[in-house]
Amino acid sequence: MLPDVTETTITVPPEWALLKAVWTAWPADPREWNGDLETPRRDVAAMVRALAEANTVRLLVNGAEAEASARAALGGVADFVQARYGDIWLRDTGPIFAHTHLGPVALRFATNSWGGKYDLPDDATVGDDIARVADVAIRRFGFVLEGGAVDHDGEGTILTTRQTLLNPNRNGWTRAQAEAALGEAFGAQKVIWIDEGLKNDHTDGHIDNIARFVGPGRVVCQAPAGDDDPNRETLDAIARTLEAATDALGRKLEVARIPGVGLYRNALGEISPASHMNFVIANGLVVVPVYGTPTEEAALAGLRTVFPDHKVVGVPSRGLLGCGTAGGGSFHCITQQEPR
Repeated sequence: MLPDVTETTITVPPEWALLKAVWTAWPADPREWNGDLETPRRDVAAMVRALAEANTVRLLVNGAEAEASARAALGGVADFVQARYGDIWLRDTGPIFAHTHLGPVALRFATNSWGGKYDLPDDATVGDDIARVADVAIRRFGFVLEGGAVDHDGEGTILTTRQTLLNPNRNGWTRAQAEAALGEAFGAQKVIWIDEGLKNDHTDGHIDNIARFVGPGRVVCQAPAGDDDPNRETLDAIARTLEAATDALGRKLEVARIPGVGLYRNALGEISPASHMNFVIANGLVVVPVYGTPTEEAALAGLRTVFPDHKVVGVPSRGLLGCGTAGGGSFHCITQQEPR
């Protein structure tokens, strides 16, 4: 059994750091996908193929049927790892890989099912299983935290939202308590607070759907896609907050805006939190969720300017977005990077 690690200085590398592997999971329980596994599996397979061009992808599979279907879809493209998990949102249930002076460490937090909304078996334990397979020591923290709620620049600055971290359905924190916890867990020296995320976001406003660090002192967020964009005011408020912010080193942030998805309704007619911000930064490429909307090509072009040294690939993600209680996220939500 790997030891738990305490009393060490922690650094979370930025997501553009070189990666040892990208972890993700295969949809396995039809009850979590309105009885339709084929649609989200198609999106996951396309993401894995894109990442595997230049990355090791470690794909969790839960049970014999899941492994057989994943192997049929992906062959030797990924490393298959049998594991138990509630659903595929490893950004939130998996470990956050970090560095200490003793070596790599897997940071583990408590989970309360996104504020008590989606209580699934094995969500509380899959992070430990990933750490064991990765052969990385664990450091535990007693408070609730989902990985999609925080974005790191690798230099002591964290982006987050009040809607998630200060929500009574998580820890009941004040701002000061939240900042102290982020300092303890990640060595955070500066927290940049955004008020809220996208409408109807199951996660209560995770940051990875609205704003991301893309380099030292550089962030990207979205612009409204039109007058009918249901997040128009929110997106403009996010940009204003970022443009007024400085990072832990005192730099004024350089803010790039790309077109948002705009008004997007799922199969039930619900306004969905579709976002191009839920991209995955990996070795040599960036995988971006797309939804067949009019702003798609402009958003990809904008991200190619933001990431001139990466191949930027748009991959359909409508199946992962889902409808009703199924889905609700995209590629960043279902992955967890393991830095070198």
